Amino acid sequence: MEKRTLVLKGRLWVLSRDGELISDIDTDMIYHNAHLAVTDVSKMGQYAFGNLKGYEEFAKQARPGDMVLAGANFGSGSSRQHAVDCFKALGVQAVIARSFGAIYKRNAINSALPVLEIPALADKAFAHFEQVEIDLGTGTLRGPSGSVQGKPMSGVARDIYMAGGLFEFARGE
Repeated sequence: MEKRTLVLKGRLWVLSRDGELISDIDTDMIYHNAHLAVTDVSKMGQYAFGNLKGYEEFAKQARPGDMVLAGANFGSGSSRQHAVDCFKALGVQAVIARSFGAIYKRNAINSALPVLEIPALADKAFAHFEQVEIDLGTGTLRGPSGSVQGKPMSGVARDIYMAGGLFEFARGE
């Protein structure tokens, strides 16, 4: 079993356009419906953000341990599990946003992909590729540019994450 921690460190992908964090990134932008026939999770990563203007090369440039930062309503739209699994396939360890689509957030939690919600996140608070640390227990995002407080991971979400996903949590592993 993979050892999990509530404090994660990594390189930050800041999804912005014209100096503002991109909001309303829907599941089709994260993982285009043209690739829904792909069922092998390990092959899904190559399609991450392939339909998000300006970030089409994300899958080729992302590295295991990276984190993604976006504006409000990340993952809105369908209940497309591929939009979570593509990040897991690439080794993206967390997604940080002002807010999340409800179904996306639930899918991420159930799949043990941490999501950190920071409603007061400023557009230019962090730099692209900045090395940051997030504390899921306190909801804090820290980096050379500063620190911002978000919502701590709930107890149930933490337990599911620490277990490695909903199925592992249900089995008591």
